[in-house]
Amino acid sequence: MSFLVDPPPLPVPAFPDEQLAELNAEFERWSAPRIIKWAVDNFAPHLCLTASMQDAVLIDLATKVDPGIEVVFIDTGYHFPETLETVEAVRRRYGLNLRMMTVAPHDEELWKVDPENCCSAVKVGQLDRALAGKAAWMSGLRRDEASSRAGTPVVARDLRGLVKVNPIATWSDLDVQGYIADHDVPVNPLLHRGYTSIGCQPCTSLPTDADDPRSGRWAGRSKTECGIHG
Repeated sequence: MSFLVDPPPLPVPAFPDEQLAELNAEFERWSAPRIIKWAVDNFAPHLCLTASMQDAVLIDLATKVDPGIEVVFIDTGYHFPETLETVEAVRRRYGLNLRMMTVAPHDEELWKVDPENCCSAVKVGQLDRALAGKAAWMSGLRRDEASSRAGTPVVARDLRGLVKVNPIATWSDLDVQGYIADHDVPVNPLLHRGYTSIGCQPCTSLPTDADDPRSGRWAGRSKTECGIHG
């Protein structure tokens, strides 16, 4: 007879929710490199960062703290060619420890036959795989990107129970643009063609609202997020 047992705890500090809330308030005053160093010091090697390859700002910051940090990119099979070119350019530039999560081809294109569930099946499922065995992860989520992200914490617990760190949550668009210029950070060439938020090609268009950078995502639908940042 076999019994299911819980996996042994990872050899990383456990942060109760109350402590995470205190850290979140404290991190409002910390620089992004200092926040990243905290994450690396506490969670590496059970830590990764996710990248959409819109730009490499977070990658540039993180690899200066830990050159070998694992970078996760989800290849949905629906990306713009320019996005995949950016993946390769960034990989070469930083010598990335890159983990490509590749979605197996479907008999039917999910974005056509089931657009509402495509993201959960393609993106969220692959992210869950990438985060298996991890204690924490980092993303480039920023409050300035959309009204729906205005309350983004710097650090919190995600729906999986992992610690999620958003080191540049407080950065403005100008902060990002300035960092890119100062450090010659690679960016997706679609940004130079007027795109302000880049996801999968079928669900990404030029912005329809000059005041909403994400208005070109899922245009004409009520959908505003893919679900990976839950």
